[in-house]
Amino acid sequence: MAPMGIRLSPLGVAVFCLLGLGVLYHLYSGFLAGRFSLFGLGGEPSGGAAGPAAAADGGTVDLREMLAVSVLAAVRGGDEVRRVRESNVLHEKSKGKTREGAEDKMTSGDVLSNRKMFYLLKTAFPSVQINTEEHVDAADQEVILWDHKIPEDILKEVSTPKEVPAESVTVWIDPLDATQEYTEDLRNYVTTMVCVAVNGKPVLGVIHKPFSEYTAWAMVDGGSNVKARSSYNEKTPKIVVSRSHSGMVKQVALQTFGNQSTIIPAGGAGYKVLALLDVPDKSQEKADLYIHVTYIKKWDICAGNAILKALGGHMTTLSGEEISYTGSDGIEGGLLASIRMNHQALVRKLPDLEKTGRK
Repeated sequence: MAPMGIRLSPLGVAVFCLLGLGVLYHLYSGFLAGRFSLFGLGGEPSGGAAGPAAAADGGTVDLREMLAVSVLAAVRGGDEVRRVRESNVLHEKSKGKTREGAEDKMTSGDVLSNRKMFYLLKTAFPSVQINTEEHVDAADQEVILWDHKIPEDILKEVSTPKEVPAESVTVWIDPLDATQEYTEDLRNYVTTMVCVAVNGKPVLGVIHKPFSEYTAWAMVDGGSNVKARSSYNEKTPKIVVSRSHSGMVKQVALQTFGNQSTIIPAGGAGYKVLALLDVPDKSQEKADLYIHVTYIKKWDICAGNAILKALGGHMTTLSGEEISYTGSDGIEGGLLASIRMNHQALVRKLPDLEKTGRK
């Protein structure tokens, strides 16, 4: 008999026990599901396969891990770019006309690189926004796994994790920068690029040159594997500009800096940013300034902006405004990039060029 004369019903005890077991099962199954998600078991095919646990629940992501995956994505994309170019079967076609009237070309190199880069990043970080130059076809979806290994050169520079809210992150991918030059077999200008912006500010940049297999990366307030050169010529600079409108820049640059300044026509925004840095690639030209005078897409410039910013340099519009990497995918008014120079003084020297860029 129970204490105080209370008699326990066997049926009641059984029901109570079953309820308790149900509660324990619910809690334990939730725990197991959380543990499985760490190893990519279950979840949507496009997301859960290898992503960090924090990204899977939309919480936070580690910028150090994002840098490691971004470097890997740029290299994997570069492998596709190189393979297609060496096969000499580009399947070249036009997406239409640029604002300047040039053909906006696309090749199999663009498409296949984009697929590898996008799905590697999307599988690893399913909760972040990814913007890419090329269309992503759901029929071509891949689950590309990341082994969670962070390269030693990144660990050396970025010794501890750097967590940020996943919802604050925007990734910008350029799967093949300098497509025009790629079709002309001017391989030196070609790059693949990944940029990570947090709240619209560029914080991680990766620029990879597939044909020399050189990769530059940097994290703002983190570290880098590339550095600025020891000196720059501010009075009579070498200015790297787009091949498509070098004459337009040359006219104003000579007026601003004098006849001793030099114009270097080049393809690809990634290549032009590397021209400002101390790059061991012997095929890379050297410049003191990078000027662009027309509309440009953010996936073309975000990675370079992040690298310059990490090294103490600047990339702004021609009127000196910082570029936000949220919202629209392009910017008006051109850009000016410099490092180890008085950037605002340079902006003030270029009023006519700023007006040209906004036409």
